[in-house]
Amino acid sequence: MRLLLVEDDREISRMLEGYLANENFDIVCAMDGEEAIRRFDGGFDLVLLDLMIPKIGGMEVLGHIRQKSNVPIIIVSAKDTDADKTLGLGLGADDYITKPFSVTEVLARIRAQIRRNTRYSSPAEEKTEAIKAGELTLSLNNYTVTKKGVSLELTAKEFEILRLLMENPKKVYTKEQIYSKVWNDAYLGDENAVNVHISRLRNKIEDEPRKPKYVVTVWGIGYKFGEIHE
Repeated sequence: MRLLLVEDDREISRMLEGYLANENFDIVCAMDGEEAIRRFDGGFDLVLLDLMIPKIGGMEVLGHIRQKSNVPIIIVSAKDTDADKTLGLGLGADDYITKPFSVTEVLARIRAQIRRNTRYSSPAEEKTEAIKAGELTLSLNNYTVTKKGVSLELTAKEFEILRLLMENPKKVYTKEQIYSKVWNDAYLGDENAVNVHISRLRNKIEDEPRKPKYVVTVWGIGYKFGEIHE
C-alpha cells in the first residue's frame, strides 16, 4: 500500500514513516503543501495530512486532492476544535485524528480506511444487485450510485450511509447507530462526522438539499430513507 504523508514536523514524520514502513507500507513524505500537491499523482492508497503546514495550508491541499481523487484522507492535526473538524470533514476528509496520538491508533485508522475503500472500489464477482428508489440506483456489484442514469461521485462513507438507509427504508437510525455501522468504531459522542457526511451526501443526491426527499431527518431521533413514490 502506497501512502502520502504530509507533515512538516520532522520528528513526527520520521516516527510515522519508520513505523508504517515496518508495517509494509510504501511511504512518500512531503514537508509542505507545495510538495504535497507536486507529489500527489493519484496513485496513493491513502493520504495522511497535517493542517498546519507551510507554503500551502492543509485545507487547500485537501481541496486540491479532492478535485482529482476520492482517495481516503486522514487529517492528523493539533487543531482540535469542532470547527476545524467540521471544516476538514466538510472539504472531503474521511477521518480526523488529533495530536498527540498513538501510532497504533493511526495504523488502525489507516487499515480501516483502506479496507473500506478497497471494498467500495473492487468489483464483485456475483451477478449485479441493485437497489432502486425514485431516480437513484445503488449498485451492490460495483459500488456505484447513479441518478437518472448519471454516475454520482460518492466517497466510501457516503456510499455506505446511503446503502444503510436504502437497505432499511423503514428504519430510523440514530447518529450513534450510523456511526457504529459505517465507521465500525465506538461512538464517542462527536456528531460532526455523521452530520457533515450526511450534508455532503445530500448535496450530491438531492434536487434540493435543504428539502431532502431521500435522506430525511427524523427530528429528535436521527435519519431514515424517505418514502419515494414512483
